[in-house]
Amino acid sequence: MRPEVRTFVADGPLPDWDASEEEIGRRVRQLEAIARPVTGEEARALVACFGPDDCYGVAWSLLHLIETASCPVLTADPGPEANEWHRRLHGRTADQGPVG
Repeated sequence: MRPEVRTFVADGPLPDWDASEEEIGRRVRQLEAIARPVTGEEARALVACFGPDDCYGVAWSLLHLIETASCPVLTADPGPEANEWHRRLHGRTADQGPVG
C-alpha cells in the first residue's frame, strides 16, 4: 500500500460537518495526494474512512477514488444498518452489472 493511502487511512474516518476548516482541508489535501487508480487493497482500506456525513462533499471524492480500483470493493450487500456510504458504494457497483 502506498504511503499516501496509509497516511489517509491512519487518520481514520472523515470528520463530520462540525469539524474545523483546517481539519477538513487537511483531509482534502491527503485525499488529493493519492494518485489514481488505487489498488484493490488500497480501495478496501479506504472504505473504512467514510464518516457520518458527506463532510462537505469530501465523501463523494473518497467514493470516486475507491471506484478507480480495477475490482469492486463491496460486492456483498452491507445491509440496512451499514454506513450510508457503504450502501451507496455497493449500490453503484450492483448497478454496473457483472464485471469482466
